[in-house]
Amino acid sequence: MDLDLWADAGTLTARLVDTESVSGAERPLADAIERALRGLPHLAVHRDGNAIVARTTLGRDRRVVLAGHIDTVPAAGNLPSRTDGGVLYGCGASDMKAGVAVQLRLAATMTSPAMDVTYVFYDCEEVESERNGLLRIARSAPGLLAGDFAVLLEPTGGLVEGGCQGTLRAEVRAAGERAHSARWWMGRNAIHEAGDILQVLRSYRPREPEVDGLTFREGLNAVGITGGVAGNVIPDECVVTVNYRFAPDRSAEQAAAHVREVFGRWPVAIVDSAGGARPGLASPAAASFVAAMGGQPRAKLGWTDVARFDALGVPAVNFGPGEPSLAHSRGEHVRLEAVAECEARMRSWLAGG
Repeated sequence: MDLDLWADAGTLTARLVDTESVSGAERPLADAIERALRGLPHLAVHRDGNAIVARTTLGRDRRVVLAGHIDTVPAAGNLPSRTDGGVLYGCGASDMKAGVAVQLRLAATMTSPAMDVTYVFYDCEEVESERNGLLRIARSAPGLLAGDFAVLLEPTGGLVEGGCQGTLRAEVRAAGERAHSARWWMGRNAIHEAGDILQVLRSYRPREPEVDGLTFREGLNAVGITGGVAGNVIPDECVVTVNYRFAPDRSAEQAAAHVREVFGRWPVAIVDSAGGARPGLASPAAASFVAAMGGQPRAKLGWTDVARFDALGVPAVNFGPGEPSLAHSRGEHVRLEAVAECEARMRSWLAGG
């Protein structure tokens, strides 16, 4: 499979969508991206697993990083892509292959931008944080991610979104006592006991704190439940998996402590956690980018890899053509006009306009 980086961004987005790349199976798309970028003499290309980093080395006085993940959640009967009335439908169209198409177009056609640019295309963003390709590069070759400012082309509806929420998954365990279901009174049903855990979740009132001028909306929700031994056995264990989306005024450690406090009656195991990032819009680079893109910045309600750049000391924001509310949905789509507009605005900014 080959990519035509000189096709318009909408056509390129469709090509990317039609190349299925569920987390962990990105190799065909990574191979195609690498082949396309290695043919461009103005870029130095580095590969790490299924992540590709391409950099200009023009000696400019500042460097920006444009990053995007190439993986998607599993398809939901929404492949191959289809176009209807200027709208492209398909898995990953919004999150975030439209943004990746913009990156590829800029990488191919901007041979002499006003600033040096690093383009990062990475794997495994949609799964647990330890598999994240950007984290892998940050650990093995952090110099490849160095810059004065970074933009994640995540879906933002064409508005600058500052910072990101942290995310945490925990397993809350209800215990019972096993017995034959015909003599149920001799046991204690752990699945029934888990009802109290669900009641805690139903009555929970999440915070909506303001952080650096942007309002974040937290959430604590059950995302899975497991229990049961057999059709004739009273179960002695039931596990409720909860996801906590927390504002960046809390660290991952503070978030874990909060979840343990909320479910203080039960054993809690933290199984995955990634801290958020404060908006950081006061940095000169971010302020300049916001002014160039226009609109009123808002908080990023979700976790993105701006947190990785924040940890590396690189100010970062989210800005992309997709709509965040459509991510992971069966009807996921992107307006082709929005993709073209995002490319034009980014092109003007990189050119120094």
